[in-house]
Amino acid sequence: MGAGKTTVGRQLARRLTRPFFDSDHEIVERTGVPIPTIFEIEGEEGFRRREAQTIHDLTLDDNIVLATGGGVVINPENRQRLHDTGWVVYLNVSPVLLYERTRHDRNRPLLHVEDPLAKLEELHSIRDPLYRETAHIVVDGSHLVASGIVQYLLREFNRLCKQ
Repeated sequence: MGAGKTTVGRQLARRLTRPFFDSDHEIVERTGVPIPTIFEIEGEEGFRRREAQTIHDLTLDDNIVLATGGGVVINPENRQRLHDTGWVVYLNVSPVLLYERTRHDRNRPLLHVEDPLAKLEELHSIRDPLYRETAHIVVDGSHLVASGIVQYLLREFNRLCKQ
C-alpha cells in the first residue's frame, strides 16, 4: 500500500520485456467497479476472495511481472502460490513514509479511519513477517527511487539466473 510496487513493477517489466500486471487493476477490470466500491458492497472478505482468484489466474503465466495489492499476503494460499510460481520481491517501506505517500489517496479503503498512520503501523506489524516469509528478496524501498530499485533487482535477477 504505497510502497511503489506498481511503479517499480512497470519499470522492471519494461527492462525485462515482459508483460506487466497489477492485481488490483485486474480486479477493477474484471468487476467494472473501483476497489472502494467492492469493499462497500462485499466487505474486505469479498475483496480478498476476488483477489485470491485474480492471483491464481495471473500466476498461471510465469513470464510476467506482477504487482500485488498490499494485503495479498494475508491469505496463506496467495503466499504459497506467489512464492512457488515466481520470484517475489518485498519492497519494505516504513509506515510513516507510507502515510506520506498515501494520505491524500481516496482509493485506499483500509485507510478511511480516524488515524490512518496508526492503521498503517498496525498493518505493517501484521504483514511484514508474512511478506518476509513469502519473498525471495527484501528491498528497503524507503531510500531509493524506483529506478535505483529496478537496477538493483535486475542485477539480483541476473545473478540468480546464472546460478
